[in-house]
Amino acid sequence: MSEPTTVNEPNLPDLHVDWYEATWIRLSIIMMVIFLLAVIAASTAFGIQVPGAFRRIKPDEVMAKGSPFADPGVRELAPGKYEAYIRAATWSFTPNEIHVPVGSTVTFYATSLDVQHGFKIMNTNINMMILPGQISTLTMHFDKPGDLDIVDRLAGWNIGIAIGALTIGLALGVLQGLEHAGIDLYPSLTPVLKSYYQGLTIHGVLNALVWTTFFICGFFTFAFVRSLNRPLRYPWVNVLALVLMVVGLLMAAFPLLGNMATVLYTFYPPLQAHWTFYLGLTLVVVGSWTVGYGFYFTYWAWRKENPGVRTPFIALASLITMVLWQICTLGVAIEILGFLLPWSLGWIGGTDPLLDRSLFWFFGHPLVYFWLLPAYVSWYGMLPAQTNGKMFSEPLARLVFWLFLLFSTPIGFHHQYTDPGIPQGWKFLHMLLTYGVGFPSLLTAFTVVASLELGARARGGKGWLGWITKLNWGDPSYAAQNLAMILFIFGGIGGLTNASYSVNLAVHNTTWVPGHFHLTVGSATTLTFFGISYWLIPKLSGKRLFSKWLALGQAWTWFFGMLLFSNGYHMLGLEYGAPRRTMLGVVPYATPAWTPFLMETVVGVGLLFLSATLFFAVTFGTVLLGRKLTSPIEMPVAEPLDPKPAPAWLDSWAPWLYGTIALIILSYGPMMFQLFSNMQLLWPGKQVWPR
Repeated sequence: MSEPTTVNEPNLPDLHVDWYEATWIRLSIIMMVIFLLAVIAASTAFGIQVPGAFRRIKPDEVMAKGSPFADPGVRELAPGKYEAYIRAATWSFTPNEIHVPVGSTVTFYATSLDVQHGFKIMNTNINMMILPGQISTLTMHFDKPGDLDIVDRLAGWNIGIAIGALTIGLALGVLQGLEHAGIDLYPSLTPVLKSYYQGLTIHGVLNALVWTTFFICGFFTFAFVRSLNRPLRYPWVNVLALVLMVVGLLMAAFPLLGNMATVLYTFYPPLQAHWTFYLGLTLVVVGSWTVGYGFYFTYWAWRKENPGVRTPFIALASLITMVLWQICTLGVAIEILGFLLPWSLGWIGGTDPLLDRSLFWFFGHPLVYFWLLPAYVSWYGMLPAQTNGKMFSEPLARLVFWLFLLFSTPIGFHHQYTDPGIPQGWKFLHMLLTYGVGFPSLLTAFTVVASLELGARARGGKGWLGWITKLNWGDPSYAAQNLAMILFIFGGIGGLTNASYSVNLAVHNTTWVPGHFHLTVGSATTLTFFGISYWLIPKLSGKRLFSKWLALGQAWTWFFGMLLFSNGYHMLGLEYGAPRRTMLGVVPYATPAWTPFLMETVVGVGLLFLSATLFFAVTFGTVLLGRKLTSPIEMPVAEPLDPKPAPAWLDSWAPWLYGTIALIILSYGPMMFQLFSNMQLLWPGKQVWPR
């Protein structure tokens, strides 16, 4: 036998690892462990899951009798627990929509009838492949009403743009107030601003049109969806609306900042702006219409799903406001598209000032209610809940909004009492209808106060008036809105004065008018929007309010500042006929008797400037520096005192729409026919401001 052969292996050298290489290996291992732990933590904390092996299904079993996939849909297993069977086929899922209550847990079972499909539910952890022959399954808890991410983003963008416009508009308002007291800072701003009137135009457009329209569209987008407890039917419609509005705003900003559209916010011809101003405003209006279209599609889908159910009050009131806006803006749309835009482009040689003024005021007074009704939505449907109250009468609240739809538009001639060319009879008719629109405001004064009183008494309030002290004055959101309502009492009284033909002659075209204007859009609307912002911005940002005390200080300084400012303007107009839209600081006919009231307005302007500074500090501080919310913020919704559903006629659109159209035709039809029949497009454009 031979001896076994021994093979001697050469000595292998030790593996040498460089210190840097070893460090990198250790870091790589640590990173992989961190990644693994992150995946485990995320899966645990956020409920991330992937489909497992459930069971197979044969092709002939999918549509077999008794198969849950033959009749797919949602089935309730127990309160809050559901299962949903989904059948996928080329180009479709059956069912294509499912709805479950908020707080429900749903287990999805899905299979394919033909080829493989992907199945994903946005903003959830549901994402799985659906394969022929397999049943895919995942479970999800739904704690939000539908897809709210896009809704909240749209609301946030709209409100952010609105606040940006307000920032510039209020700064220019301070310059105007100082100029009236003889402190003219405009020369120091040349060449940025060429004149007082350029600043006045930008102030009016940004505050009266941009701030209000963008805020309303954002607020309604947020509130409407949550009121219906249903996501937007076509979110892309509302995304398109925002794009149109932003493009329009940027287009209009170009001539405004370039001193090519110094025509004031009423843009009465023959003052002529650059064509981009008119086209930009048109796009903003069309964009706001499109916001409404998104609501209408959503409402129709909700109505099909909820036949016979009363529309929730906040959703109904928001819809009525948007329909009012669609109707009244037809006047200004005809004015711009039919006359001003082609006129500014040189396609027609002139314009008819009276016809254009009449078309503007078809829109101009309902515009006031487009500003006010979102505040009313909050006063009726949200504010009572913020002070432990309930809606004293939900049916009466619904009636109020229908009456505003009915009476808001056919009253424009009361702004043209002093215009020639319109017979006195038509002005008298519009005066009567203007008093008609005052009726729902008087109803509001009772119903909203009664709702708040219920809350105050629930908080321990006693006596005829002692309950007022128990209202939730420590909440800046509540305080701002209640103070806005108090200021609007004075604005309402001034509105009745403006509606009266005889008294209107004493104050028309005087500083009384901007004094009244600041008590409506500047107080009832703007201060209410401030109050809404104090819960809505924290909700959208996920941050706590920056400072409750600064916000309270803002509300009270705005209240007293506006009292002083508006009173000074009212008295200057009533007592001395001081003209509006005028550089009062340089007029040769000013008298020493004006001085006390001008000084009063300056003090008011100072307080308003302080208040605006506080608002922007609270707003930007909340978004940029605020601490994360420790508990979620829910939209305040006031429950009705009487839970019985409102009568069906208060939830029916047809009679109110037909009545609105009939009243508009009656009050405007013959006179508009005459104005169009006799129009003379002869007046060329004028530019009276310095270049």
